[in-house]
Amino acid sequence: MTDPSPAQRFIDAIPHARALGLQLQEIADGKAVMTMPYAEALIGDPATGVIAGGAVSALMDTCCGAAVMSYPGARGTATLDLRIDYMRAAKPGQRIIARAECFHASRTVAFVRATAHDEDEGLPVATASGAFTMESTTAKPEGKA
Repeated sequence: MTDPSPAQRFIDAIPHARALGLQLQEIADGKAVMTMPYAEALIGDPATGVIAGGAVSALMDTCCGAAVMSYPGARGTATLDLRIDYMRAAKPGQRIIARAECFHASRTVAFVRATAHDEDEGLPVATASGAFTMESTTAKPEGKA
């Protein structure tokens, strides 16, 4: 078994990310890709086997935060606002993949877009856009020159 990357260790330290089985696939320069495996514990509708929307939301929020954390000069983040539009239910039995990109950042706020899909990449399960706090490695503490 390979030692997880520092970014994956950070994801694993988040209790809900660990419970959902989130795995970081790619992370660099304000972009992140994460997966969530299909699991019976995540089913929101037992009649259809569809994953609960809250699990998809958590995947997208965590992926967006990872994208911000990988933005050059960023060292900390928290969600300020996240809008998620659900397009369709993910197909039962398939993992869900989220891709997020931090496309703009001010000194203290980062703006992110994301999509989530199952194995049909051309048909999104959900899209998201949000604003996240961004603690910068270059920002001066308040009251300091």
